[in-house]
Amino acid sequence: MAFRRRTKSYPLFSQEFVIHNHADIGFCLVLCVLIGLMFEVTAKTAFLFILPQYNVSVPTADSETVHYHYGPKDLVTILFYIFITIILHAVVQEYILDKISKRLHLSKVKHSKFNESGQLVVFHLSSVIWCSYVVVTEGYLTNPRSLWEDYPHVYLPFQVKFFYLCQLAYWLHALPELYFQKVRKEEIPRQLQYICLYLLHIAGAYLLNLSRLGLILLLLQYSTEVLFHMARLFYFADENNEKLFNAWAAVFGVTRLFILTLAVLAIGFGLARMENQAFDPEKGNFNTLLCRLCVLLLVCAAQAWLMWRFIHSQLRHWREYWNEQSAKRRASAAPRLPARLIKRESGYHENGVVKAENGTSPRTKKLKSP
Repeated sequence: MAFRRRTKSYPLFSQEFVIHNHADIGFCLVLCVLIGLMFEVTAKTAFLFILPQYNVSVPTADSETVHYHYGPKDLVTILFYIFITIILHAVVQEYILDKISKRLHLSKVKHSKFNESGQLVVFHLSSVIWCSYVVVTEGYLTNPRSLWEDYPHVYLPFQVKFFYLCQLAYWLHALPELYFQKVRKEEIPRQLQYICLYLLHIAGAYLLNLSRLGLILLLLQYSTEVLFHMARLFYFADENNEKLFNAWAAVFGVTRLFILTLAVLAIGFGLARMENQAFDPEKGNFNTLLCRLCVLLLVCAAQAWLMWRFIHSQLRHWREYWNEQSAKRRASAAPRLPARLIKRESGYHENGVVKAENGTSPRTKKLKSP
């Protein structure tokens, strides 16, 4: 299965070979795991890669339900879905983004940003739909108290744990993609910042058993990011189209306010009133004053940093806009000199001498005497 049409062959396992064939290599590894399901000897090992581990039967009022908790074997599952994500990344790039970018004729800088926004629109949009389904079916929206009641939330439903594993796999796959996609050196620090922020928040919510709160915060954050990256795509298609940027700017500040309010409500007030406030990692309980302060400080610092960057970029854009407007006003207000009609002889002037069109000096014809 080839994702790209190649006109040049590279030495086996060289740097260029790995860059141009990383999706095919990942597909071969995934295929080996799937083939392992067909044989009884390797089936258990293959299931370790594909399915979430640490399932526990939890008794309920009617029957028993299967829940999951986290452990070291989750790293193996995450590794498998990193390769799945690399393959999907290559499919979106080859069959969607490359075909659109060829029609737009973008510069190298805009082409890089177009690919970045295109990939993130697909991921954020699918994550918003998936996260909304999980939140609604689990009843977290209808019962906000469930975000902190019965803490620690050690046992997770299948769809909640699988969602977190896929989120971690995506953001971990984004690190080698910086190398595979040959991202410019100027863009790497900016992309590393938001990749590390997402990894820190998602892994923190997963390991500290704050998965319910993490789902709501991710839903709010991803909804804003969908608007931003869609606005960038429409801007690259038509530079005069900035309506979605205005919508994103209005939603951005409101989202920051909702995230801060929800985090303070759930962690600062909800968990603070719980009875089991003891540090017990074996039972998954991290409900102590120090842990709560650290989590709140991390969330507030991240939101403040995002808000500062947003305000800084908006001020820069407004400054550029007003400079353009003032330049246009000065150009329109400048007095125009009246055009003078100058009667010139045939030909053109050079050093004060009239030249004919063929480059020779025009001479008056002498009249012959009769």
